[in-house]
Amino acid sequence: MSAPVFVGIDVAKSELVAAMRPSGESWVLANDETGIQDLLQRLKSVEPALVVVEATGGYERGLVGALAAAGVPLVVANPRQVRDYARSTGQLAKTDRIDAQILALFAERVRPEPRPLPDEATRTLAALLTRRRQILEMMTAERNRLTHAIPSVRRDLIQHIRWLERRLRDVDQDLDRTVQSSPVWRAKENLLRSVPGIGPVVSRTLLGDLPELGALNRKQIAALVGVAPLARDSGTLKGKRLVWGGRAPVRAALYMAALVASRRNRSIRAFYTRLVEAGKPKKVALTACMRKLLTILNAMVKTNATWRSLDHLKIA
Repeated sequence: MSAPVFVGIDVAKSELVAAMRPSGESWVLANDETGIQDLLQRLKSVEPALVVVEATGGYERGLVGALAAAGVPLVVANPRQVRDYARSTGQLAKTDRIDAQILALFAERVRPEPRPLPDEATRTLAALLTRRRQILEMMTAERNRLTHAIPSVRRDLIQHIRWLERRLRDVDQDLDRTVQSSPVWRAKENLLRSVPGIGPVVSRTLLGDLPELGALNRKQIAALVGVAPLARDSGTLKGKRLVWGGRAPVRAALYMAALVASRRNRSIRAFYTRLVEAGKPKKVALTACMRKLLTILNAMVKTNATWRSLDHLKIA
């Protein structure tokens, strides 16, 4: 039997650079419909065990959609993870061809597990959530400028802030329509919002940016979001456990939810109080509440259980 083939594809705005392992073969194609179809034909002839594409902020969408539709085993990798892997191999140089070879090597040696890709509706929801965050960031920046602005600039700043506020309302209405148009999302949002501390922003962030919710176990979902404490031990040194990485927008939404829940959710409030009374710093206790809240939400979606029926679930 021939050795399995692994493919790495570096995506740029105008071109695709593909590399194969273990043969080392590589080629360059245009990042357009013709180039993508040519690439699919090449991949069909070798039947790769895994294809790894690096997320590039949107330029990979056409390629990823075509590969997924063709049933190619695919992973869209986190650029930081791939770059860290390249450094671990001693590869410090960075070109499109080198990146493609590293992606192929990453596929061959690490073999990340392919996960179902978001459908078009989920991508639309995620895009609206991203746009909402961008508008909020612009509003914050303009309000900070307004504090020290001279009179001749203040009027323009105020007008822009008011325009951004209108755009925020429009995006929120688009989010409402998108969620309400799907019976599945509508039911899932109602389920999530039954938890004290979970509002519309948090529930929609989970729907759009964490489609794996309910499909993974509690350890996997905590690691994916970035709320699982990571060990930092070496020899006799026992370092502090820290949380990092994961999906920053989801983690930020969970932080606000945990902050509210630590005051208004009886279960989370008791958990938070117990940790603080045991001597845990408040920030550590709040992070633990984020993880517990995520575990509860994951269990609810997995079992389709409401907040009131959680007594029989082992979610600790």
